[in-house]
Amino acid sequence: MHHPAMRETVRFLLGDELVEVASCDPTRTVLDWLRLDRRRTGTKEGCAEGDCGACTIVVGRLDGGRLRYEAINACIRFLPTLDGCHVLTVEHLRSADGALHPVQQAMVDCHGSQCGFCTPGFVMSLFALWLNETDPSVGRIEDALAGNLCRCTGYEPIIAAARHLYERADRRSDRFALSASAAAERLCSMADTETISVGDGSHRFYAPATVETLADLVSAHPQATLVAGATDVGLWVTKGMRQLDPVIYLGRIEELRAISHEGDHLRFGAMANLIAVREALAGLSPQLDEMMRRFGGEQVRNAGTIGGNIANGSPIGDLPPALIALGATLVLRKGFECRELPLEAFFLDYRKQDRQPGEFVEAVLVPKLPADALLHVSKISKRFDEDISAVCGAFYLKLDEVGRVSEARLAYGGMAGIPKRAKAAEAALFGGSWDEAAVAAAIAALAQDFTPLSDMRASAAYRLKVAGNLLRRFLIETTAPETATRVAGLLAEPAHG
Repeated sequence: MHHPAMRETVRFLLGDELVEVASCDPTRTVLDWLRLDRRRTGTKEGCAEGDCGACTIVVGRLDGGRLRYEAINACIRFLPTLDGCHVLTVEHLRSADGALHPVQQAMVDCHGSQCGFCTPGFVMSLFALWLNETDPSVGRIEDALAGNLCRCTGYEPIIAAARHLYERADRRSDRFALSASAAAERLCSMADTETISVGDGSHRFYAPATVETLADLVSAHPQATLVAGATDVGLWVTKGMRQLDPVIYLGRIEELRAISHEGDHLRFGAMANLIAVREALAGLSPQLDEMMRRFGGEQVRNAGTIGGNIANGSPIGDLPPALIALGATLVLRKGFECRELPLEAFFLDYRKQDRQPGEFVEAVLVPKLPADALLHVSKISKRFDEDISAVCGAFYLKLDEVGRVSEARLAYGGMAGIPKRAKAAEAALFGGSWDEAAVAAAIAALAQDFTPLSDMRASAAYRLKVAGNLLRRFLIETTAPETATRVAGLLAEPAHG
């Protein structure tokens, strides 16, 4: 049992101000604190579920000793998770003499404000892009803004404002870029290995700084809610009105953020965020890069983590089907003991996983794609950007020297109460030629594998039909690569890096 020093305050920078919070509800949102306690009402509440982007703020955190700024949703971010961060709101952008920041001025010049309610969120998303990237393409600008919804449907002037910004303004003279080193030094001086323990009297929030301390805390509080990015847990509070006690936050453990190449596989620490996960997976296949591009909005990808997406156990999470198709293995830890199991075996039933009391996800091991393997990943949703899957299909195939299927993993999300392989469909493919007849047999077998539900996203009949059509598209794209489908076109393009 480890007994690290305890710190009973949360410390962060709000602009230039050092803030110390000694008492708060563990699930008080950053949005409520900003608006109600600090009267910084430029940060808006639109949806309270991390969907509309009106609450976007920019949070800087140390990453390898350097400060990286990220757009995040304040409405589902818990206040104590800001420890060790640099927080910037739209109020910080205007200079002391009243001059607008170049991002704001570009919005004015290009008439990008529309009705104005969502404008601060757009400004902050563009501000994060401005701080991090020097020459983004229009497509990259659109991706950066995909987590912000404009009810006036006026996206073109906002995109024009981003282009105008990069054409006219000089990042080198931006006061935030110039002061980033000083902010990083202040955060470095605040960093420690103490375990944070704060609360409001009856409810506690813990934030350990090491994996060993995390293991001890989870063993001591097996009923605790473990929080990574809170992109789903935040909704338990804002929409479900749940009281979580205690909360154990994993975000201060740098070891869990690591991504490493280890021989024939990649090792992802559970706290690797989805931006970093996308970059690593893109090196395996453009199919994975495209799937991750549509994973929530930029704010969700900045906060969400690979471990959180898996441990959450949602049957419509985007990552598990792809990772199951790749043959991923989960590393679970309890105290000093670790065990590994195939990711597909982790999901037992709806919201029920093979995780013992006191056990937590430590890492995900993802095999690298063999050169002769075929891979396809598709996400079907009502909205192209920032939407939850109705059906997600991920398929891995290997053929022998005469073109017969020697290995097949067909994984689906949205088709059952868990992410699940289509074993009957796989059996229909195994040993046969990779052709239309084999795919037709596999599609017919899907009805043995799944009895999907009808809900607001899709009917059961639609899901079964789409599940089969995705398998047929896989065949077309791998046997007739000249086809003009969007995903097939990606196969000829280099992955983003």
